[in-house]
Amino acid sequence: MQLLRLVMAVALSGLFVWAGNHSWSAGPRTLPPLGAFFSPFTGFWQNAEPVVEPPLLVIPSGHLRDSAQVVFDDRRVPHIFARNLEDAVFLQGYVTARDRLWQMDISVRDAAGRLSEVLGEGVLERDKLQRRRGLLLAAERAVAEWKKAPELYRLIEAYAQGVNAWIDQLEPRRWPLEFKLLDYAPEKWSPLKSALFVQSMALTLNFGADDVRAANMRAVFGDSLFYWLYPEWNPEQEPVIPKGTPWPFEPADTAWQANEAIGQVMPWREPIESVPGIGSNNWAVAPEKTANGHAILCNDPHLRLTLPPIWYEIQLHAPEMNVYGASLPGLPGVISGFNEHIAWGITNVGQDVRDWYRIHWTDSTRTAYWLDGQAVPVELVVETFRVKGRDEVVTDTVRHTRWGPVVYEDPDDEYADLAMYWLSNLPPQPTQVLSFLGLNRGRSLDDYHEALRHYDYPAQNFAFAAKSGDIAITVNGKFPLRAPQQGRFVQEGDRSSNGWRGFIPRDHLPRIVNPERGFVASANQHSTDPTYPYYYHGNFDDYRGRYVVRRLSEMDSITVEDMMALQTDNYSIFGKEVAALMLRLLPEGKLEESEKAWRDTVAAWNHRFEPWLRAPVLVTEWWDRFYRLTWDEVAQYDDRMDVLWPETWRTLALAEEAPGHPFFDRPATTDVVETAGDLALLAFRQMLEEIGDRLKDPNTDWAAWKDTEINHLGNIPAFGRHHLRVGGFRHALNAIQKHHGPSWRMVVELADTVRAWGIYPGGASGNPGSRWYDHMVDDWLAGKYYRLWFMHGPEEKGSVLARWYFLPKGK
Repeated sequence: MQLLRLVMAVALSGLFVWAGNHSWSAGPRTLPPLGAFFSPFTGFWQNAEPVVEPPLLVIPSGHLRDSAQVVFDDRRVPHIFARNLEDAVFLQGYVTARDRLWQMDISVRDAAGRLSEVLGEGVLERDKLQRRRGLLLAAERAVAEWKKAPELYRLIEAYAQGVNAWIDQLEPRRWPLEFKLLDYAPEKWSPLKSALFVQSMALTLNFGADDVRAANMRAVFGDSLFYWLYPEWNPEQEPVIPKGTPWPFEPADTAWQANEAIGQVMPWREPIESVPGIGSNNWAVAPEKTANGHAILCNDPHLRLTLPPIWYEIQLHAPEMNVYGASLPGLPGVISGFNEHIAWGITNVGQDVRDWYRIHWTDSTRTAYWLDGQAVPVELVVETFRVKGRDEVVTDTVRHTRWGPVVYEDPDDEYADLAMYWLSNLPPQPTQVLSFLGLNRGRSLDDYHEALRHYDYPAQNFAFAAKSGDIAITVNGKFPLRAPQQGRFVQEGDRSSNGWRGFIPRDHLPRIVNPERGFVASANQHSTDPTYPYYYHGNFDDYRGRYVVRRLSEMDSITVEDMMALQTDNYSIFGKEVAALMLRLLPEGKLEESEKAWRDTVAAWNHRFEPWLRAPVLVTEWWDRFYRLTWDEVAQYDDRMDVLWPETWRTLALAEEAPGHPFFDRPATTDVVETAGDLALLAFRQMLEEIGDRLKDPNTDWAAWKDTEINHLGNIPAFGRHHLRVGGFRHALNAIQKHHGPSWRMVVELADTVRAWGIYPGGASGNPGSRWYDHMVDDWLAGKYYRLWFMHGPEEKGSVLARWYFLPKGK
């Protein structure tokens, strides 16, 4: 018996040892080898960081040309001091990898279609989709283009060498926690990965297109009703370039006619739609409008809120530049920031640069298609995938045409085979990094204009201010030269004449310098008024731009504090217009006494989306129901195809101007003809019936309803921040939503000595075990800012957390 117990004990011990060193699948997730993960010597315990960092480190490096220093301030922001730009960029890669290595890795794996290598079968379809979209191919082309600019490529290589220098000295026990959880090792960085990061930003910022939705609704409603229901210009809009601005150029000819694929409904859905909440604000105020007589520039990009954050705060000091601001983990330089002479900030343009073309196959094999009367063979590209948990390699064959890849295929549906013609995939690929490096070391308005010439996509509104007092804004990027309405609908791919006719000349892009009104501003609104001689379409905000123009027009003797207050302003023109309309439509005589109290709450509202208010809940829920009731003619198709919903401003205008229009009548009620007032009452009562019990709870306010959260990038709940009490709304300047919001706030005063303030919702470190992981979130929620320590030398006195001295080996 004792021998049997001994044998069983040894067997069980062996089983536990084996189990502790092997991965386990649990549904869609894979558990790491638990023995290694829980080991005090190699596991997650090693990711706990000391509260106090070593104040001094001397690090030898074989990559540096000269000695250098990194000063970490009391928020652990790195300030890099190097004697040449290559060394500065090398150290940028080094410290960014120290803080954000897993974030960098997983971001480019997603763009490259390589998530299934580490996450398994559950993300294989996502990987296939990314390859079919052509992101990896476009990144490879970008690297080839970068190599044609030797100065640029040396810097991109230096950045990669810095990342790899950090990886080389990193023992497995010190790998970021997520690598241990997912049981894989960090890979070396490369210029290709930087190019993939650019493509991932393009996917986020300029992938939106409504071609299929618009084509479907045009087929349903017919031309006349479609164009009436979906106008492209809001007469209340305040465009980026002020109304009435003259265009000092002779425009290129766009008087041709492109043929669209119309006349049929396409029962087809694009798996991933445009992301709501992707936007931003920026503005610059001229010295004559400020209290101190200095230009002020402000920027707050609105992106998905994650931990670690998308931005990495940094200062780079070299003989060629001294620049501070927000960088992207994966790219050298500063994206939104300032130096000793100028400041700049970016917002997304929103113009559509992605068109769909219907392919006309020559036969059922789909190996050739018709183009200009000729049979043209497709290029078959076989993509390969290594999937965690599978021994065999998975393949996917993608058909490439003159219009680009056939992204989605369905052998049973002739309309499913659409080729995607996307600016971000077209050769040659641009050198956007040169633009930002040019801004980083720029000194003047001329430098600003020259830097923007290298930038193609994703298109951005670049606001600018300088110590000289100059301010400017440019709608910058590469924009297709289109015939009127071209690209708004799916186009036939059987004739090359349906393609773009080149691009809008760089000197014809919308821009303005030192306008009479004393400010420039953008908030993702239309780029221009309809007098601009080139056709464009896209998705544009109708409220934030109007509000920022109104407020800046009203303001004088502006201070930095005024600008901070404006960035965090929760007032919404949308809220005012919707509340006013709904109250006017609501028939007073039909309200019950219990309903009047809720009506009165809306009537007393100040149109601010403050966290403690309840009226924003009422107005948004009431409006959502009214909107759906109004557009039942669209909703009836929503379960079988992609549909294009009328814009909010168009719905408001229709209810205001024609409350008896047939669109407000509900076909389901044959015994009565409803008006907008009837729908307002019905929507009001539906709202109270559906959420009335929650509204009675005194804890139900706008913050609780919106329930903002900042999730971990890998969706690990314990590493995120949840149920955050904060105001804001997508149509307010403080555009905080549930998952999106101001990802970086910056205010720069271009005084004799430049002063700046900023904050982002997170921290320098990507390590959940670090005190610097999310230490700024609470201050960000409260609308606070930090003074940014813009150093002029490494020995400058201030609050220093640590210093790293880098010495070239052999010196």
